Amino acid sequence: MADETREPKLAEAIAEESRRVRRLQLAVRLVMNVISQGNLSFDEASQMVAATRRVALALFPDKEGVYDLLYQPRLQRLLAQKYRLQ
Repeated sequence: MADETREPKLAEAIAEESRRVRRLQLAVRLVMNVISQGNLSFDEASQMVAATRRVALALFPDKEGVYDLLYQPRLQRLLAQKYRLQ
């Protein structure tokens, strides 16, 4: 009986995690598109990257290291390409 009640809760937790992952992926894609296609100053683009990090940490408070491994390098590369940073 315990397995019967645990299974729906597990499925619900997995579905919620998937929703949060999709939200973060969407936020990162939107920020990358705005930066690459927009006419933002470097400071504005940097603020958007910082805001993306805050969103990620709000969605996944205990996963800062994962964000730093997956998304931060991608966003930093985009800033370097767009603003010709060395």
